[in-house]
Amino acid sequence: MKLRSALMTGLIAVLLAQLLQSSRLLDQWEYSTWSWRVKLLAQPSAHTQDIKIILLDQASLDWGASVNGLSWPWPREVYAPVIRFMQRAGAKIIAFDVLYTEASIYGVDDDQVFADAMAGNKVVLPVFLGEQARQTTRWPDKLTPASVRIEGLEHWQQQTDKGGVNKTHATFPLQRLANAATLLAHVDEAPDADGVFRRASLFRVFDQKIIPSMGLAALLLDRQDLALSFDGALHYQDTIIPIDNQGQLILKFRGDSGTHQAFSAAAIIQSELNLQAGEPSTIDPALFKNKYVFFGFSAPGLKDLRPTPVSGDYPGVEVHATVLDNLLAGDAIKTYPPWLAFAIALILACSASYLLVHSKRMLSLALVFVVFTPLSLLIGFVAYWQSYDWPVLFVQAAVVLALVNSVILKYLTEGREKRAIQTMFQRYLSKDYIEILKKNPQLLRLGGETRELSIFFSDIQGFTTISEKLTPEQLVHFLNSYLTDMTDIITDEGGTLDKYEGDAIIAFTNAPLPQDDHAVRMCRSVLKCQRKLAERRDAFFQQTGAWIYNRIGVHSGTVVVGNFGSKTRFNYTMLGDAANLAARLEGANKFFGTYTMISEATKQQTGDAFLWRETGTIRVVGRKTPVTVYELLGFKGEQLPPAIQAFNQAQALYKRGELTAAAAVFATLPNDPAAQVYLQRCLTEKDSVGPDWDGVWVLHEK
Repeated sequence: MKLRSALMTGLIAVLLAQLLQSSRLLDQWEYSTWSWRVKLLAQPSAHTQDIKIILLDQASLDWGASVNGLSWPWPREVYAPVIRFMQRAGAKIIAFDVLYTEASIYGVDDDQVFADAMAGNKVVLPVFLGEQARQTTRWPDKLTPASVRIEGLEHWQQQTDKGGVNKTHATFPLQRLANAATLLAHVDEAPDADGVFRRASLFRVFDQKIIPSMGLAALLLDRQDLALSFDGALHYQDTIIPIDNQGQLILKFRGDSGTHQAFSAAAIIQSELNLQAGEPSTIDPALFKNKYVFFGFSAPGLKDLRPTPVSGDYPGVEVHATVLDNLLAGDAIKTYPPWLAFAIALILACSASYLLVHSKRMLSLALVFVVFTPLSLLIGFVAYWQSYDWPVLFVQAAVVLALVNSVILKYLTEGREKRAIQTMFQRYLSKDYIEILKKNPQLLRLGGETRELSIFFSDIQGFTTISEKLTPEQLVHFLNSYLTDMTDIITDEGGTLDKYEGDAIIAFTNAPLPQDDHAVRMCRSVLKCQRKLAERRDAFFQQTGAWIYNRIGVHSGTVVVGNFGSKTRFNYTMLGDAANLAARLEGANKFFGTYTMISEATKQQTGDAFLWRETGTIRVVGRKTPVTVYELLGFKGEQLPPAIQAFNQAQALYKRGELTAAAAVFATLPNDPAAQVYLQRCLTEKDSVGPDWDGVWVLHEK
């Protein structure tokens, strides 16, 4: 039955995760894990050093302005020395990531100088795909650059969404420049939904002609084979290039900006001018021999910086260089088979669910979470290392959902049984009372008397949640330890244990033996109980896995105390409104974030034996008369925390209705829960204080 339950839970979790993925709700987190994978595993390939980049950086712009008096845009004759230097160096190709769609402002001769420099060299120029000035919807008749062919492309376009591949508007380079280029390429890259560039479009189709990306154009131009084929993946010679249904390549970045060796455009131009003048070159031309060279912008003002997984300011030209690097190395990221991700998600989800429902201890249950939750991320890292994409969040969501569903199922099936096993604890009376019973057996009779008692109620914070995580044996062991510690303190102070109600302790002083100092005894018990619990907190954490705190309420008032019950079974207990108020004060701690709440009636009977702070005046559920309550802080002579003085100051302002001033002081006590409760009320009601302001807190919950 547990196996069937685990299989059903796992399947439901995977289907829910599939729904989340289809609705793209997981994308943002998936993008984050992708950045982790890229940054951690990025490393150069064997071909990274075969690619060089020339950057028109800020230093180049400054050089052009200060040395040559050039303003932006530069004359195109300035680019001619770049081409001649690459020609001199023996570079394989040079690709310009610069749009030359308008005639030079320096005249026709300026364009001609650039065109003449390109002649006889393998040069790639970009086409702008999109709507702008000088756009066209037809391929210009007079353009002569080579064209690329992809066999099987038409069939592929019929089987997929071709809207991302086909483009209807284009702006070409100036005709004389376009015809001087060897190949035209597109630079039309789009980011993912979060604005980060992770993919590159290997080709676009305009007017039934294929325009390769700049990175692919560099590869085709070098190998002088412009024919590709498509049969689900893009094939070039003996290389398989994985692309998605939009013709996009998932990039495997080699590192941060600068991983591909970059040179300043100014340094290249100056080197060529030096060589032409017979002077030494500042850059060795041999560095570019048989290299692929890309020219682009990195100066911030030229606006070609793009966010990528490895850098927030990544020059666009380096994206093209990364495309070529992936193609040369043959390690571009391949997409995962959807059926495989679904199968692994199902296996992991079912396995996690099965192991969790069989977990008997908290440690083993936690171990299932610790082992299975990060598994998908680890698979993602291994997959990236092997050049595969992997849906980390889809699989992780399936596993987490399976675990959560299993916890709920375990709670509903086994938690009911555990809650039913909670033990009734043995009741204890004080040693003094036992001695009295030995001497006066007549006390073991029904009946009672009216007497003023100091009444103690305590409860463990969050006990239900804590108990549900423990086995019955663990719960009994913890409660026995806790109740023994607390009860010993109360009885040592002469108190009488009324009863245990689960984790709750009900006790009182001044009965059955009269005690003139019953309020002092009870307050000593409260402080000792809290301090004993603080000493044992680490040990209790080891037993329960939770930090144990208790809330205590104390009130002194008149009740009926005695033996109540049947003739054969009865308890020595109390009845009366004072007992109800003590119980309400214990619960009122939750409202203020405190752990002790003592009524004014009790405080007045203790003289100066203790240190206090006034918590406030409250009206509890079931009572019309408000009661002023205090937090017991320590014994006389102990040092009070400095923050108490500030709280008391703010408290006085609050009572006078000066809520704005009180809020300013309460705001300086961010670590005091009670102060923060007061701060919220001051801010809420500062504009509604009237002459009848009494500052009473009305509690609506027990």
